[in-house]
Amino acid sequence: MPFQRRQANLLGFLFCAALMGYALYAQFHLHLEPCLLCIFQRVAVIGMGVLFLAAALHDPRSWGSKVYGVLLLLLAVGGCAVAARHIYVQHLPEYLAPPCGPGFGYLFAHLPFGKFLVQAFTGSADCSIVTWRFLGFTMPEWLLLWFVALGLGGLAVNWKKRSA
Repeated sequence: MPFQRRQANLLGFLFCAALMGYALYAQFHLHLEPCLLCIFQRVAVIGMGVLFLAAALHDPRSWGSKVYGVLLLLLAVGGCAVAARHIYVQHLPEYLAPPCGPGFGYLFAHLPFGKFLVQAFTGSADCSIVTWRFLGFTMPEWLLLWFVALGLGGLAVNWKKRSA
């Protein structure tokens, strides 16, 4: 079967949609409230999903597909950075965990954007609490694996030459 870039990008979109679907299921049915770092990871997954969908619908030739591949990789690297920070905060001893702070809405409404980002990426005690595991891995650990797979997959799919 010849290489099909459009179908591979659509598959990437479906994986991102499934990840977001499970995140919403965990939030609304399992009652696992997302912390600030979780929200930023969701933004990266949504961004990758939108890019995968745009690449599938657009189905560009030559350099256009390379742009999609690079953008997907950049979003994946950003998602990896947030997931790695979240994993780090989760593995800190309890006495070193950052103190609890105000919620996302309050920070966003009352702080300048630069200070908001610094405060958000510092994490809070909420970010250090592990409330979910699957096969021994926490949600940010799974997301780190997904970001690596989707980022490298998106780059490979969109940099490979199109079959005739």
